[in-house]
Amino acid sequence: MEDLNVVDKINDAGSWLVNNQQLLVHYAVNIVAAVIILIIGMLVARAISGTLNKIMKARHIDITVADFLSAIVRYAIIIFTIIAALGRIGVQTASVIAVIGAAGLAVGLALQGSLSNFAAGVLLVTFRHFRAGEYVDFAGTAGTVLVVQIFSTTLRTFDGKMIVVPNGKILSGNITNFSREPNRLIDLIVSVSYDADIEQVKKLLTDIIAADSRVLQDKGITVRLNALGASSLDFMVRAWVPRDALQNATFDLLEGFKRVLDEHRIGIPYPQMDVHLYRTPKPQSEAARDEGQQVPAPQQPS
Repeated sequence: MEDLNVVDKINDAGSWLVNNQQLLVHYAVNIVAAVIILIIGMLVARAISGTLNKIMKARHIDITVADFLSAIVRYAIIIFTIIAALGRIGVQTASVIAVIGAAGLAVGLALQGSLSNFAAGVLLVTFRHFRAGEYVDFAGTAGTVLVVQIFSTTLRTFDGKMIVVPNGKILSGNITNFSREPNRLIDLIVSVSYDADIEQVKKLLTDIIAADSRVLQDKGITVRLNALGASSLDFMVRAWVPRDALQNATFDLLEGFKRVLDEHRIGIPYPQMDVHLYRTPKPQSEAARDEGQQVPAPQQPS
């Protein structure tokens, strides 16, 4: 009996396939067409976003803006492709859009942080507080901007680390851009001893600065006594240099200041500690013991 039931089921399945052959072919064609739509849509999204990126860069649009806009275009095309593929297999796209909208609202409430990062990314690209390749400091992190993405910004620190910072965190704090201005100010404090001659120190430091070809003489040089410290005369030294020369110029000026002050025997104070040793007289019993004398034992009370 069981064999007959299996045969009957096979016959029923075969007759169903014969009777619904046209329907199966229709669905198979739709599924194949949907897969082709997805593949073509992905390729088109990649091609259009890449072409748009190249065109914007060719027209000297900032790399940050080009990458950001091309990414948005690519994701938008992918979303429309998915909706078209679902419509091809018979899914009502109106209901799909409604479901996506409801799901988007729920996801938006659950992912408020991500949406705020997206909005912050749009504002960063719009106002262009920094560009790719600039050295910035924000959210407690300093480094060179590599790329501004939809939700985050990637930095490379001076010691070779890659740091990803959420865009919302960037926009909620201060942004310091070290690369936007062409010139930078060197601001140093040079301390000398109190017995140094003020005018001599000013002249020596000024000569060192004036001899450096990287210093922008037309923007002025400042060498003035800034404070009377606890153990030193503190001179404020200021000079402008091109942005790219800031670090090396600062190092060279400090080395030059030390050499010229040493040559003229002008001391540079540093923290010192004076230790005074006082000798106290020993008790009589210990002094007698050191001399080898017999110390009488204390008498017990009777």
